[in-house]
Amino acid sequence: MVTDQALRGLDNLELQPGLEKREPGRLARKAWSAVWPKLLAIALVLAVWELVTLTGWKKYVLKGPGPVFSDLWQQLQHGMLWSTIGWTLRSAVTGYLVALVIGSVVGMFVARIPPLRAAVGSIITGLQTMPSVAWAPFAIVLFGENNSAILFVIILGAAPAIANGLINGVDYTPPLLLRAGKTMGLRGIALYRFLILPASLPAYVAGLKQGWAFGWRSLMAAELFIAIIGQVSIGQLLDADMQNQDFAGVTSTIIVILVIGVVVDMIFTKADLTLRRRRGLLDPAAAS
Repeated sequence: MVTDQALRGLDNLELQPGLEKREPGRLARKAWSAVWPKLLAIALVLAVWELVTLTGWKKYVLKGPGPVFSDLWQQLQHGMLWSTIGWTLRSAVTGYLVALVIGSVVGMFVARIPPLRAAVGSIITGLQTMPSVAWAPFAIVLFGENNSAILFVIILGAAPAIANGLINGVDYTPPLLLRAGKTMGLRGIALYRFLILPASLPAYVAGLKQGWAFGWRSLMAAELFIAIIGQVSIGQLLDADMQNQDFAGVTSTIIVILVIGVVVDMIFTKADLTLRRRRGLLDPAAAS
């Protein structure tokens, strides 16, 4: 027979994570444990970079961290770089949202209609593995050098990854769960809304993250090829620095591209952790 003392002990164990959250300095330690590996990696890269510069290799072209970050700071102060980043991000967000709708709709139909799966399932994977730079000339011929061509390349880069993420999520929905839903009267759209889509959400979020990565890469490839008059993008800025043999400018632009990619990845990672925490897929001891 379970005693009151034993039950109180179990309650204390259950409440322990909550008590730990009120511990002073816990958030600071948690933030530091997340930040210091990144800082160490950056320090190592900068140290190796500086050592290579000091050896004199490619001394007429290669610049050290000092000149490169000085160039980046000057560009940020000038203000033109901010408008360049803003233009590129607008294209990225617009293309990604369109790809999100297309990829989700295609993935939903392909996942649940076997003849359609047999017809285009492999094509979606083939499109996902297609080098994004190959679509840029095709888009220029089809649309000309304008924003539509850039959006076209982004969509073709991101949509297949999003569709495959949803398809994989639906594939891994347990058949027993589907039978239980049908027994409860779920059919058609209701079955998708209340059972299939929630069950496939983790894989779908992974597909969304991968779709952004492919879309961002496709955007950079498109901007290197497609120059729109009156609009300066990150890719065009990178191409201009390359034409001028400006190593500091090229490296500064690459750093900007990398930072944007890291920030967006952190957002998707946070969303993934939140989803797994709500579904009980994280060990509270490891997460604390």
